[in-house]
Amino acid sequence: MKVLNSMRRPLLAVACAAAAVASGAAVRAADNAPSLSGVYWATSYNPSMKAYLVGGGDIPLNDAGNKKYAENQAGLKDGSIVDRARKYCTPDGLPRSLATPYPFQIIDAPPGQMTVIYEQNKMIRGIAMDKPLDPLAKLQILPFWNGHSAGRWEGGTLVIQSGGFNESTFADATGLPHSDELQTTERVRKINGGKQLEDVITIHDPVYYTRDWQARFVYDNHTGMRLMEYICGETHRDISGIKGINEARAANAARARGR
Repeated sequence: MKVLNSMRRPLLAVACAAAAVASGAAVRAADNAPSLSGVYWATSYNPSMKAYLVGGGDIPLNDAGNKKYAENQAGLKDGSIVDRARKYCTPDGLPRSLATPYPFQIIDAPPGQMTVIYEQNKMIRGIAMDKPLDPLAKLQILPFWNGHSAGRWEGGTLVIQSGGFNESTFADATGLPHSDELQTTERVRKINGGKQLEDVITIHDPVYYTRDWQARFVYDNHTGMRLMEYICGETHRDISGIKGINEARAANAARARGR
C-alpha cells in the first residue's frame, strides 16, 4: 500500500495543477476576455534597445544617463562590471527581457494572474489581473529584478504597468542603464490574425532619460512548441537561425579578446 500511495501523490499533484490551470481558463472564458495564451518566439535579435526604438533616432539619455551608460560599457569591456544575467542567470528585467532570442510562454492562470515564462534564465513574471499597480509600490514593497506588474484589458490589448524595480539589471545587453525609479507600461496584443504578438513598452525613468520613450517587439506564435531547460554554462537550444544572433556573438567574442 505504501508503494501505491507514493505513486498516487505525484499523480494527485499533477491533477491538482491541471485543475488549477483549467479553473483559470474557465474564469477567463467566463469573463469573455481575450486570451494571449501560447508560445511566442522572436524572429530577430539585437543587443541594443536602440534597434527597437519606436520612431527611430537615439535613446533620449540625459547627462546622468550618458555618464552611467559610458561607465557600464567600459566596465563590461574591461571586466570590472559583470553582466549577472548572463554569468549567473539572474533575471533580465525590463525592457531587456522583451528582446530575448529564446521562446517564452504566456499562461492565463492561475485565477487573477497572468504568468509569463521565459525559457532564457528560466525567468517567470507574474502579472496581477485582479488589482491595479500601486503607484507608490516602490515605497511599500521589496524591489524585484522584474519589478511588480499589474494588467488590465483595454479591448483586445493587455495593458501591463510595472514598477518597484531594483537596480541590478541593465535595460539592454549593451549596458543601457535604468534606476529604481523605472516605471514601464506595456501594450500587448495579437496582430496579423493572431499569427504574431506585439509588445510596445513605454519607459519612464527621469533619473537617466530626458523623456519617456518606447520600444516595439514582435514575436511569432509557435503553437505546439514546448519550452526547454536553460542552464547557465551549458549548451542551450540552437538559436543561430535567429537574425542578428551570429553578429551579436561575434561582437561579444571580439570584445572578450580586446580585454
